[in-house]
Amino acid sequence: MQPRGNSNRLTLEQQRAQDAWTKCERYTKAQVNAAKGLPALIMNSGLMQVLAFCNDKGKEYEQVSQDLRRWLGRRFPVLGGADDFVQFMNALLACKPRQYQQITAEALAWLKWLRLMSSARKGAE
Repeated sequence: MQPRGNSNRLTLEQQRAQDAWTKCERYTKAQVNAAKGLPALIMNSGLMQVLAFCNDKGKEYEQVSQDLRRWLGRRFPVLGGADDFVQFMNALLACKPRQYQQITAEALAWLKWLRLMSSARKGAE
């Protein structure tokens, strides 16, 4: 029996995994550690607070934060340009509570993959 539809189409989980795998290719050990800590920070403080923290800390946090913003910008076009931190934060501020919850859930789902993929890449070196 042939599967219906396009069998080459990736599931959302596969897309997250693929994006995380690609993004962490050049991560340093410090960036891997930053990626590992972000989900807990988001759970404790919230997405916008963590993005602000990453922007303030710079260095290893900024690249991970920028990669996260790019993914979220792809998933939620309402967020606009992910490369502009101020524009991204303003877009988050304008979101309705339900949409903000969806964006936060997506951030956590993508970061789950990033944690795993970045650790796997660093462990393989």
